[in-house]
Formats: sequence, structure tokens, C-alpha cells
Amino acid sequence: MLSDTKGKALSNCFFAIIPNYYMRTFLSFLLVCLSAVTFSQDNARYVNVFIGTDGTGHTFPGPSLPFGMVQPGPDNCTQGWDYTSGYQYRDTTIQGFSQTRFSGTGISEMGDILLLPYSKMQDKSLKNRYFKQSEHAGVGYYSMLKKDSVKVELTTSERVAFHRYTFPGYQGNVIADFQHGLCFMTDSLVLESSVSIDNNRTISGYCHTKNWVERKYFFVISFDKPFNHYTLLPKGRKENAPKYDLSFNLGKQRILKVKIALSTVSVNSARQNMLAEIPHWDFDKVRKEAVEKWNHYLDRIEIEADSSRKQIFYTALYHLLLQPSNIADANGYYRGADDQVRQAGGKEYYSTLSIWDIYRAAFPLLQILAPEKIDGIVNTLLLHAKAAGFLPIWTAWGQDNYCMIGNHAIPMILSACNNGFSGFDKKEALEAMVETSTKNHVNSNWEIYNRYGYYPFDILDNEAVSRTLESGYDDCCVAGMAKELGDSSAYRLFMKRSLYYQALFDKETRLFRGKDSKGNWRVPFDPLKATSPMNNPGDYTEANAWQYFWTPAQYDFEGMTQLLGGKEAFTKQLDAFFTTESLNPDKFLGQEAMIGQYAHGNEPSHHIAYLYAYSLEPRTGQKYIHRIVNEFHSNRPDGMIGNDDCGQMSAWYIFSTLGFYPVNPADGEFVLGAPQVTEATLHLPGGKMLRIEAKNLSSQNNYTGKVFLNDKIIDKPAITYKQIMGGGSLIFEMTQ
Repeated sequence: MLSDTKGKALSNCFFAIIPNYYMRTFLSFLLVCLSAVTFSQDNARYVNVFIGTDGTGHTFPGPSLPFGMVQPGPDNCTQGWDYTSGYQYRDTTIQGFSQTRFSGTGISEMGDILLLPYSKMQDKSLKNRYFKQSEHAGVGYYSMLKKDSVKVELTTSERVAFHRYTFPGYQGNVIADFQHGLCFMTDSLVLESSVSIDNNRTISGYCHTKNWVERKYFFVISFDKPFNHYTLLPKGRKENAPKYDLSFNLGKQRILKVKIALSTVSVNSARQNMLAEIPHWDFDKVRKEAVEKWNHYLDRIEIEADSSRKQIFYTALYHLLLQPSNIADANGYYRGADDQVRQAGGKEYYSTLSIWDIYRAAFPLLQILAPEKIDGIVNTLLLHAKAAGFLPIWTAWGQDNYCMIGNHAIPMILSACNNGFSGFDKKEALEAMVETSTKNHVNSNWEIYNRYGYYPFDILDNEAVSRTLESGYDDCCVAGMAKELGDSSAYRLFMKRSLYYQALFDKETRLFRGKDSKGNWRVPFDPLKATSPMNNPGDYTEANAWQYFWTPAQYDFEGMTQLLGGKEAFTKQLDAFFTTESLNPDKFLGQEAMIGQYAHGNEPSHHIAYLYAYSLEPRTGQKYIHRIVNEFHSNRPDGMIGNDDCGQMSAWYIFSTLGFYPVNPADGEFVLGAPQVTEATLHLPGGKMLRIEAKNLSSQNNYTGKVFLNDKIIDKPAITYKQIMGGGSLIFEMTQ
């Protein structure tokens, strides 16, 4: 491959001797392909950032750092189900390049500060189109060639996006759009803005926006060359923010570099973030540092596998580590849920907390692979509770959008406590858990819950069954924390509440079913119909009665077994779940990648195959795990079926590849399954390693026989967090 320097020199020669625009465009495309340089080494080289960018994965190919505040990348469209990250692989039009977004979510937010470089030409439509084959991306880098011959390259630090544009001539233009935003259904609304052109190299200001959340962001944009003219463009429908067209004289290099620093606090804080992280104009240096920072995390797991599986695995690890985002400034200051500015201990305040999703597997996996982040995340939950009055549900830019149900910051805190993390106040944590579970707020009505012992569907008109079942899990976790701290009164109260789910068990259908305030079952009842508040309102959250049946089994396996009449009945119920087919599953509701009623595209199903470990037929669960891993994950752009949801889908894949999964994410145990690679090594704190080996693994030998931890046979179908972090060897003897 050509180096970037040689590529630029060669490009200059072509542009000098070939005047025809279309010929120059074609040659530019070839040069981008030839000069694409990767600094990747070790496991970073296996990351394929395009996995999940087609179909319903909703990921994006732009650069970010682990837990970074900014995620610059291409925006094809601002609205619609296919564009929740701003990007869709199949699209070849471009609106520009914004600086923030989410990975793998079902609703859009962010999309701050759109920049669109373009060259003036007769065919103006070319400025919004690009050569699909010209896209190149890896950890810390993205590039494309637009059809107007402008090459765009992106890299980033934690809080500062860095753009480099190469133009076909000595002049170029950049549109700076402060009206832009990513939104799911309708245009995001800029409530207020103050944008200042400080000088001919700098623009700064803030925007107050309202979309999924209401928030403020502050910014500084710095150009390495002065703009000689700017035009204020028509504002359109979003009248509270400007849109500029900036003109530049570029000189012989024809290159323009741009840095965009963000802050939740102030313009001055954004400026300080830029000085702290990228005080220079060396794009390649920032790009190289980004790869080094990624390898710092990606190298914490080594697997023995073919290149294809390594691509899927390390891309899943990459997607896991994109969030939560540390939105504290470099000096530790942040803007909280109450709009007040404070300084966070450890300079950490995390957002993009998709808690309903990540409490299940992503957060437990972070406790293994990034344990240094856990105390900061838990302290963020507690700081949010202080500011808002209850623990967060789903935060973006530090503000809660109250999306999804339950209060699953509760099991996250208990999980950290049970796994030995102590860098937070446990008494304060219990107080926040109790307050969240007893005082009414946006997501819960405890008076109704306690009065009836469930949520009646005629009073709570949507998701009543799902809310009851998920509240039961949170109640069990509050009880666990109370027991840890010796609060017997709270323990008894919340253990009693954790069994409320049993009031909704219908002995006739053997499922959990909607019940009204008089104790009558909902009729008609279709256990295969998925319901959701956004589409087909009903008793379940993006799922059906079959899929939500297994929610209490996360924490009360024995109680569920008794409800069904014993372990044999429990096993038969699992078999029926995986073999009962739906004729027309609603894919919009996460009913993708179906095996019977198992829907891998949505989180309520993720733990269910592992319940077989406690049944009479553990091999059946291993069969399904093997099938899910190999049929529903690939290294193609459409290789993620269902939203990644801030790394939860990726975490499922990583755990299942290694051979265990946290069915109850809060109890510190990981249920054994069947590893999908012959060998893996976890590099743990203190120089420890856990070596995982699947002896005799093959396409025929893919069932788990005996399992040994440090040469001692494991006599239960689970290992603990403490055992994993202690290191040593975990040996699976694989059989037919």
C-alpha cells in the first residue's frame, strides 16, 4: 500500500495533468483505495466496523474511542427506522458528517453539528453523493470519496472530532449546519442557540435541543486555514439555529483540517477539551493513538479461531466498548440531570446508558473486561439519582429519556456489589434503590403495584404484564442489597414484592397473562402476538407472552419450576418455546432471528437458552446456543440481526463464544453453555489470566461434557465472577 504522503503526492500529479472532471473523479477513487492506510495491529485489525450497519443492527462505521464522548461519522438521513445511527450501509447519498450518535439503538438522538465539505461544480447534486466502494473504515478512522472529488477522512480523541478534507482544486467550501439532528419520527427541535463566528478560523457556541431528551451542548470548531467568506443559509423549519456556507482558499496541498470539541458545560470547557486532547494539527498522530487505545482493550481477550470468526468476535468487543460514554470534560466537570454543573470524582460521568438492554450481559461483561470503569459507572447512577430523585432508566447526554420499563440500574448496582466493587457508598446505593422502588415517578406507580400485587391492564393501559415481571426482578435485587447491608425490614418487604409475578400466572395457558383490577383475565388472548407501546399496544414490551414468560426465571428458577409442576414440566415448557412457530412475526418488534418463539433480535429472549442448564436436557440448550451463534451472526454488513442496543447483542455473542452467560446478571454467577472456539485467554487485572479450552471441539463434538476449573471438576452448571477473575484454566471436554 502507498503511504498517505506518497498517495497525496501522486494525487497532486494526477490533478495537475488531467483536467477532465470525471476522469479526475475516477482517478481519485482509485487513489483512495490505494492510499488507505491502517495503523491497526494486534486485535484491532480484525474489527470490521461495517458489521451491523445494514439491516437492523443500527451500528455506524465512524470513529470513536472506548467510552468516548464523540462519535463523528456520515449521516445518510436524519429520520426513520433504518437510520437511527444516521447511517445505513445501502445508502449512497450523504447529508454530511455529524459528531455524535448512538450505536445500535432503536431510536435516534444526537447528530450534533453537521459539516459537509464540497467542491463547486455544474452538477450540484454530486456534493451529496459518494462512491460506495471508496468507503474505508477501521478503529479510529473513516474515509470516503464524494462524487464531487472531495475526500473525507475522520478520526477522533475522546471529546474532539478531527476531520481532514482533500479537495480537487485550490478552493473549497464547507457547510456548517447547527440545525441538524438525528431523530426517529420527526425533526428534532432547536429550542435556542447562540453561535458566534469568533474569527476566520473559529466558530463557537451552544445549542439547546429537544428530541428524545432535552439537552444542551457547547462547542468550538477550529479550522487550520482561514475562511475568506461565509454566507448565512436559509434556516428552513428549524429557525433557532444558523447554517453557514464557508469558502476557503486551500493552497497547493488542497487540504483543510477541522477540529470540533464538545462539552456539556460551556464553550470555554469545550475549548479546554481541545487544548487538552488535540492541541496540534497532526491527523495521523491522532489516528494512530486511537488504534493504540483500542488495542489496550481489544487485546484483553485472545481467541483461537479463523479470520471470519475473529472479525465477528472483535467487532462485537468493539461495539461493546463504544459506550457508556464518559461525558465529563477533561477537567471532570459535567452537567447533571438537574441542569447543574458539578465535578465528578475520578473525572468520570457516564451517559448513553441503555439500561434495559445492557444490565443483562453488557454490564456484567464490562466488569470482567474493563473493571476499572465500574465504580465510575455506579457512581454516575447514584449522582443521577441525587439530581433526579430516582435512579436513571435510559440516559442520553446525561438526561433521562425514560425509555423502556423497570428500573434496572438496581440490578447493575447489586451486580457490582456482589462482585466485590467497593468504590461507591453502599448505604447511599441502597437508599437510592429503595427510593426508586417506593416513590412514584415517570416509569412506575407503586401505589397501584402494591395495592393489587400486579399492574392491572385496565388501570395501566400498556405493558402491564411486562412491567409487573420486570419490577419483580428489581424488587429481588433491592432485597439482595438490603440483605447485604443488614436491613431485614427492607429485605422482607422486597422479597415479598419479588413474588408478585405469580399473581399473573394463568394455569390454563401456563403463561403470564394480563389481568384487570377485578381479577379477570384479558380476553381475547393470543400468546404469539407481540405488543409494544409504539406498535400494537398491549400487555408486553416488544415481545409476546411466550417470550416474557421466562423473565422471573432470571432470579427465581425454583419458583418458576414449582409453578409449572416440576423440572420435567419446566423442560417441556422450554421445548415448546423453541418449537412453537409464529406464522407472521412482527420484525419491527424485535421478532427477528426466530427459533420457535425465541427471538434473538430482542433482549427478553437472550437468557432463555441457558435455562436448559437447569433442566433435564442441558444439551438441548447447547444445541440452540451453537445454532444462534452460527446462524444469526456473521461478518457481513447485515451480520447482526436485531439492534445491537449499545453492545448488548455483542455481549451475548462474546459470552456465548467463551462458554458462559449471566442468566441472573446481579448474582455474580455465569451459567455454563458450550464454547464456540477451541481456546480463549482472558487477560485480567494484576497480571492474571484465565485460559479457556474446549477440548476436542469440532463440528460434531460441540456439546459440553465435564468442565474443570483449575483441574477440579465443576459440580454445578455455573461459575462465579470471583472464579473468573481469579484466573487459571477453565477446561470444557466437548462430546458428540
